[in-house]
Amino acid sequence: QVQLVESGGGSVQAGGSLSVSCEASGDTYSNSCMGWFRQAPGKEREGVAEIDSDGSTNYADSVKGRFAISKDNAKNTLYLQMNSLKPEDTAMYYCAADEWDCSGGYINGADFTYWGQGTQVTVSS
Repeated sequence: QVQLVESGGGSVQAGGSLSVSCEASGDTYSNSCMGWFRQAPGKEREGVAEIDSDGSTNYADSVKGRFAISKDNAKNTLYLQMNSLKPEDTAMYYCAADEWDCSGGYINGADFTYWGQGTQVTVSS
C-alpha cells in the first residue's frame, strides 16, 4: 500500500506561480509512474502531468510549457511547479501513483491505483 499526502496550493492571481507537493509513504519502492490530476467543480477529472521511473515526463496540452513535474526519490516526494497560472487552472489537484510504468500519451486516471486527498489551487483574474 502507498499513502499520498498533498501540500501546498492556495490562492494566486493570474500570471502568478504556485507549487504543490506530494509525499509518498508505505511501499514507495513500488511507485513507478506518478502523476498529477485536477478536477474543477462540475468538470471531469483531467490528467495534468506524469513522470516515469526513469524521469521521463508527459504533460497535458493545456499546461505544456507552464507546468513542470519533478520528483525527489530520496524524499519520496513529487512536485508540480505551476507558472503563468490562469483562472481556468483553478481546481482541486490530486497526486496519484501506480506500480506500472507510465503509459504515455493521454494521462488516464484509470491507470493509477493510489490517490491523495487533494489540495486546492485557486487562480483569480
